[in-house]
Amino acid sequence: MLALIAGQGDLPRAVAKAAPEPVLVCALAHALPDRVEPDLVFRLERLGGFLRALRRRGVTRICMCGRVTRPALSLRALDLPTLRLLPRVVRALRRGDDGALRIVIGILEGAGFQVLGAHEAAPDLLPPAGILTAAQPGPEAAALALLGDRVSAAQGRADLGQAAVLRGGRVAAQEDDAGTDAMLARLAPGQGGLLYKAPKPGQDRRADLPVIGPATVAGSARAGLDGLVIEAGGVMVLDRDRVLRDLDAAGMYLWVRERGA
Repeated sequence: MLALIAGQGDLPRAVAKAAPEPVLVCALAHALPDRVEPDLVFRLERLGGFLRALRRRGVTRICMCGRVTRPALSLRALDLPTLRLLPRVVRALRRGDDGALRIVIGILEGAGFQVLGAHEAAPDLLPPAGILTAAQPGPEAAALALLGDRVSAAQGRADLGQAAVLRGGRVAAQEDDAGTDAMLARLAPGQGGLLYKAPKPGQDRRADLPVIGPATVAGSARAGLDGLVIEAGGVMVLDRDRVLRDLDAAGMYLWVRERGA
């Protein structure tokens, strides 16, 4: 049986809908999902007991998906099974995003669960490589995409965001903890350029794989961008049919591209 540890945003609902089997939707009490109804809610201080409860329900696989903010940890609220995990939980809370996720995945695997990425639980969310829209990238797009590769590598080394806006041969905006849509909303409208989005090089793709959806298209259109470039096999597309319709209506392109191509 598959359990989703669901955060906020559209991804948990998309994974639950696209998964080939029924899923048990779980959520941290401090970060309840806003698109799906959880079957089971737990606190970080009860993580050990929560994992035992999953085993009793027959869960063998876990997928983490959606935005989750870091909770405060109350030592007085710890249960005994979580007390044994405390050193690793504290290390995770002190690390950057990638380091924290690696520790959490290690805890889940150490408890006997197989950890799946959202793209593994719902593989149809990954689009095929190529240009999927009627509009085609212009001559500037290839050079900007190569710039995006370099920016992505630098953001990965600094454990920063997964997206950037590139215009006129330079970086116009970079994603921070607020996310891609917030970055686009802050961007002054202009003309031309592209949104580049890809996983951080070397990140564990079983958690925090990038996503685009209709809101990303709307924000990119408001910013006056020509299109979107996403890494093939590394960025999920939510509501793909609508995304492509909206891009075609706006005369924008979607280029699903191998890094370095």
